[in-house]
Amino acid sequence: MLISMRLQISKSKNAASFYVTKSVYDKGKRTSKIVEKLGTYDELKSKLGDKDPYEWAKEYVEELTRLEKEGKEPVVIAEYSPSKLIDSNIQCTFNGGYLFLQQIYYALGLHRICDGISNKYKFTFDLNSVLSRLSYGRILFPASKLATYEISQKFIEQPNFELQHVYRALEYIAKESDFIQSELYKNSLKISKRNTGILYYDCTNYFFEIEQEDGLKQYGFGKDHKPNPIVQMGLFMDGDGIPLAFSITKGNTNEQVTLKPLEKQILSDFDLSKFIVCTDAGLASTANRKFNNIEGRAFVTTQSIKKLKKHLKEWALDTNGWHLSDENKIYDISNLDEEKYMDKIFFKERWIKEDRLEQKLIVTYSLKYKNYQRQIRNNQIERAKKIIRTNPKKLKKCNANDYKRFVAKIHCTSEGEIAKKELYSIDTNLIANEEAFDGFYAVCTNLDDDASQIAEINRRRWEIEECFRIMKSEFKARPVHLSRDDRIAAHFSTCFISMIIYRILEKRLEEKYTCHEILSKLREMNFYELKGEGYIPTYTRNDLTDDLHEKFGFRTDYQIVSKKQIKNIFKETKR
Repeated sequence: MLISMRLQISKSKNAASFYVTKSVYDKGKRTSKIVEKLGTYDELKSKLGDKDPYEWAKEYVEELTRLEKEGKEPVVIAEYSPSKLIDSNIQCTFNGGYLFLQQIYYALGLHRICDGISNKYKFTFDLNSVLSRLSYGRILFPASKLATYEISQKFIEQPNFELQHVYRALEYIAKESDFIQSELYKNSLKISKRNTGILYYDCTNYFFEIEQEDGLKQYGFGKDHKPNPIVQMGLFMDGDGIPLAFSITKGNTNEQVTLKPLEKQILSDFDLSKFIVCTDAGLASTANRKFNNIEGRAFVTTQSIKKLKKHLKEWALDTNGWHLSDENKIYDISNLDEEKYMDKIFFKERWIKEDRLEQKLIVTYSLKYKNYQRQIRNNQIERAKKIIRTNPKKLKKCNANDYKRFVAKIHCTSEGEIAKKELYSIDTNLIANEEAFDGFYAVCTNLDDDASQIAEINRRRWEIEECFRIMKSEFKARPVHLSRDDRIAAHFSTCFISMIIYRILEKRLEEKYTCHEILSKLREMNFYELKGEGYIPTYTRNDLTDDLHEKFGFRTDYQIVSKKQIKNIFKETKR
């Protein structure tokens, strides 16, 4: 039971010390408890200026008493003064969002992997400290290696390395890339199951700011359509969307030949032998399909209907002979009730033999997919009409899939004479040709499974595209600012590691939040250091932060996190 707060002054020969005490009843007895030490007379005098320490202390105690009676938290103001400047060149705010990434980093055994590399090459700098900061920085504050070194000082735990060690570390990370990947996979099995029955493969490229070709940096077909040298990254992902292995090849390499070497590495280093490889049509060469038609492996790959042989194309587009799962009825899709069948997926299938390879061709048809494709195309047509009206000069450059493809250039008048100016119109023939394929989608496989099961395997292929999107946009893996091949390879190693950490984080949170929501919140989770006391959270607590703390088993959202508590959190995240 509260009695009151009062000011207590303890005088000695050389000083008078001021204390705030609180009188309480404890087990029927009245006791006195020190709430706060305000300081000595001289200390308060130096902070308060002209104000009398005795008068200020009395007013302060009265204010604390009032706040407590009102049920409000008292604010400690004795250490602060409106007339005192803050300390110069002293950092007070730190990011703590990385702590959740750190727990996954250590659970994956990356610190032990770093120890193994350090012991092998006998260098003395802390590789683990460098790699962990490169990984956290890539996820939270993506930047150049120089900037990442500077940004690493934003974390509550300060780095124990110098800038030169970052560049030295890149050399060893590149050398041991295969070792890091295989060990990461083995360690990941200790913290979660890996769905390696289905592996997704895709290849993309990243452009450089440097225009000079050299080593890995070569001119090739850039998916970003930038006039710069590129490097290619091939990536295998497991059936749950977590990266498995990657490789880096020259920018002028045909992407179809990148699959087999990396898959062979998985077969030898990951102790995997039986799995289904799922790819898009661009990587589905006959050689790659045949490679996954032996020794317990299988393939599922998208198939361009436009590129099928004439008789197969006619069969695929024929409106007759369609099925629905779990039904024996045969449908004609030319006259469907849209309201009834909008969410249904029709299919037909047949075995084909081409290039001495037997495979099943499965074609699906969806009214919803048809409407989606037409909506996209109609929007593109409207853009094409607009540019004809407003700025036809932009029509000189046109990529295969952009809206400008619908613009037809006419060089002759209706009388057949050569026109003085180019005339532009919408290409209605091209629109009609494209519309013939609306709603249709095809895959090829050597599996004899039900068509719906195969379609489900292929459906999740979007997740590997999402991995690349996150690396390019959120992790800002491009443009690449490095020039040496080893540093380029190390850069993508850290992107790969970061992607694994992030994907596991997503899974921990049960995929309830978007990538933007998660990363924005982690970046926002800052703390103000109260010297000698602890860290005050300055972020907004919400459902996401509550889920983070629940799933990871520690809390940073107390009104103040004491020094002891933060040290325990450090230990908790490094087990």
